[in-house]
Order: sequence, then structure tokens, then C-alpha cells
Amino acid sequence: MHIRFAGVVLVAAVGLSAQDTPPANPAPEQNQTQAVAAPAQSPVNPFVIPAGTKVPLSMINSVSTKTASEGDRIYLETVFPILADGRVVIPPGSYVAGTVTSVKRPGRMKGRGELYIRFDSLTLPNGVTRDFRARMGGLDGTAPGELDKSEGKVKSDGNKAGDLKTIGEAAGAGAGVGGLAGAAAGHPGMGAGIGAAAGAAAGLMGVLLTRGPEAVLEKGTTMEMVLDRQLQFAPAEIDFGSSNPQPRTNSVVPQSHKKSQSSSVPIPGRPWPLN
Repeated sequence: MHIRFAGVVLVAAVGLSAQDTPPANPAPEQNQTQAVAAPAQSPVNPFVIPAGTKVPLSMINSVSTKTASEGDRIYLETVFPILADGRVVIPPGSYVAGTVTSVKRPGRMKGRGELYIRFDSLTLPNGVTRDFRARMGGLDGTAPGELDKSEGKVKSDGNKAGDLKTIGEAAGAGAGVGGLAGAAAGHPGMGAGIGAAAGAAAGLMGVLLTRGPEAVLEKGTTMEMVLDRQLQFAPAEIDFGSSNPQPRTNSVVPQSHKKSQSSSVPIPGRPWPLN
């Protein structure tokens, strides 16, 4: 009797311990399946324009050593698309702002006018802006003056030939006047010599009081900007679809509009149009 009762108690204790035991961890295959179901997203690579890229520009305003001063702003726009990975990143019509960093006017006997230009920022047609410090790397061959690429400055042309021409013309005019005066006094040769010397002196004074050619960048002058650092743009930043829509070229005129236009043409001899 005691043996049976002990067996019943043992079975009951085993059952209670089985209920208190926590469930086993899920199989490793389930954890792996859940990890594969939510992969991490890879970042989107930006479009990169490397340093040293040349960007063609056109002047919107004009600047000259005659009127410019340090700190004046200049405004330009791009005239050729710049691509990265086969996609237009800087389209034509993007705006570039620059600054006149130094101005030197030409001298009266020697010295040439000099303009120092620095480019500061780029604004795409959709409003995305990048700041930088870039220099001028090329100038239109038809523009007056010359470009010092190492310093990014524009020099005016020299005028030595013009100065010599001015002195020579003044000397010739003085010789003519002096010769007439000398002939009237009976000494034509002496008068011509004195007149030539006086004319040359007057021409030299005119040169001394006149400056040489100014350094000028006219509106519409084309040049190249050389980037001093790389520019990065996310794909969303170079979406120009909504900000720069293209005009529709193949527009279809409705038939009703054509009919109304043709019916409004008057017929000769009648004071009203044919309906």
C-alpha cells in the first residue's frame, strides 16, 4: 500500500516539473530566415565632379579697371554641360558668382591694367548651391588683353605703339605749322625744326597725361573656370525635370480652333466675315 502511494506522488511531481520547464529556443533555421528577410539598404553613390575640371562661362555683366573696385561682384552663367557618370550634373544656364579681389589701373607711361578675379559659388537651375574658391583658367581669344593663368588675373594690352604714333603725329603737325611761319619770316627750315620740336613736346605731354588701355571683361566674354576642389551632388540634387521644363515644340492645334480662325477671315467685297 505504501509503495503504490509513493509511486503516485513521484508521477505527480514529474508532471509538475515538466509544466514549469520553459520552452526551448526556436531552431536556428528560423533566426536565419528572419535575418535574410530584412537586408540592410546600401547607400546611394553621389555624382562627383573632380577638382581641376574646367567649366566654360559667359559674363552676364561687365567689369573694367576704370570703374571696378576691390570686392565688386561679377555674375556669369555656364554655357556647356558638365557630366559625371554619363549624367548632366551642371547644365547650361547655371549661375556662377565671383568677386574682384584686386584692381590696378594702367600707368601713364608704363604699366598695364590688371584685374584679379575669383569665383565663389555655383547655383544650379533648381536652386542647389555649392560654395568654393576657383580661378580663371582660360579667356576668349577675341577678348582684349591677356590672362595670367598662374595668378588668375587679366592684363590690359600695352600701348607703346600708340604713344609713339601720338608723338610722331604731333611732331609732324608742329613741323608743318613751323614751316609756314618760318617761310613767312624768310627762314622756312628753322621754322620747321622749331615747329617739329614744339609738336613733339606737345605730343609727349599728351602721352604723359593719358593712361594706357584699361583691363576690361565685356558682357558676353567667355572664359573657363577651374575648380579647386571636387563637387558632389546627390541624385535628388540634380533632378531638373520640374525646375527647368522644356518648351513644347510639336503643339497640336484643335480642329475647333482652326475652324474659328478660318471663319474670321473677311471676303473681299463684303463688310462682314464669312460664318
